[in-house]
Amino acid sequence: MKNVIFLSFLLSLSLTGCIKKNTATIPIPKVVVATPVWEQVTKYDDNTGTVAATQQINLVARVEGFLESINFNDGQRVKKGDLLFIIQQNTYIEKVKRAQATLDYDNSEYQRQLGMLKENATSQSDVEKYLSKVQEDEADLSLAKINLGYTEVRAPFDGLLGAHQVDVGAVVGSSQMNPTVLVTLEDITPVYVNFNINMNDALTLRKELKKLGQGDKKAVGTLPVFVGLSNEEGFPHEGILDFVNNSLDTSTGTVQVRAIFPNEDIALIPGFFVTVRVPIGPPFWALTVPNQIVQSDQAGEFVLTVDDKNNVERHDVLLGPKKGGSRAILKGLTDQDRVITSGINRVKVGLPVVVEQSAQ
Repeated sequence: MKNVIFLSFLLSLSLTGCIKKNTATIPIPKVVVATPVWEQVTKYDDNTGTVAATQQINLVARVEGFLESINFNDGQRVKKGDLLFIIQQNTYIEKVKRAQATLDYDNSEYQRQLGMLKENATSQSDVEKYLSKVQEDEADLSLAKINLGYTEVRAPFDGLLGAHQVDVGAVVGSSQMNPTVLVTLEDITPVYVNFNINMNDALTLRKELKKLGQGDKKAVGTLPVFVGLSNEEGFPHEGILDFVNNSLDTSTGTVQVRAIFPNEDIALIPGFFVTVRVPIGPPFWALTVPNQIVQSDQAGEFVLTVDDKNNVERHDVLLGPKKGGSRAILKGLTDQDRVITSGINRVKVGLPVVVEQSAQ
């Protein structure tokens, strides 16, 4: 009987210890809070764009012959008029000489016929025949000189060369229907950036431009546009809106837009993908919070705050544009709210927290 009473006493102590262990107080989480900050922000429309040359041509051989020389390095920047290729010239030089000799002979005969006409020693028809031959010879000489000029291929504008497509010694220009491509030349200073904006953004942009007293066409040449490459922070390249298409692409529901950039540092290369940012409307003042503290669920975006009793509250918010690492809050907060900036993952709405420190 005594053993039974002793075992019951031990069991009672064990259960009491478990109950005390399970009802131990859970520590109140600590958080850092800050008040929203007033900043000037601008509403932007961000899109993906592609870089394109303002001018791009394939330089081709316009006369037949052996390629004698290549006078540039692949990828080189060139100026308008720079000599790039020389095609076999000797045969075209001889054609010029021959055309000049024929012209000289026929012109001499024409002058002799004029003298004879004054003495009635020839007919007017013979004089006109030699005049026609002289005019034909002049045309042949001009054509021969033009073809000789085509043996030197020069840059028609300042630009960036691609890789040469034909090596020295190859026969070029043998087919007028399928001319030989020698090299590609692109003008990338300035450079275009092409992008599309969806119909809703296009309507918003038009609405905001009208508020500024501008239509979407008047904004061409004045509205700033910013782009950034994937390895760049922000949008360091500034250009100007250059073109807005007159119609909507019904297959994609977008409007084609183009901007032009000086590109003096040659950072934007044709074919590159860039992020394009177009400002919609003028800057305005708004409350901002760190972008990383904005959360979202099926009900929408929200931030967590601490009330005057240090309990956690949820504030549903209407988001505005980003500015650096901050996000504008258009509705849902005041500049007196204490927003949780650190320790968010340890708190629950309605439960108390310990405010460890405050920060702006």
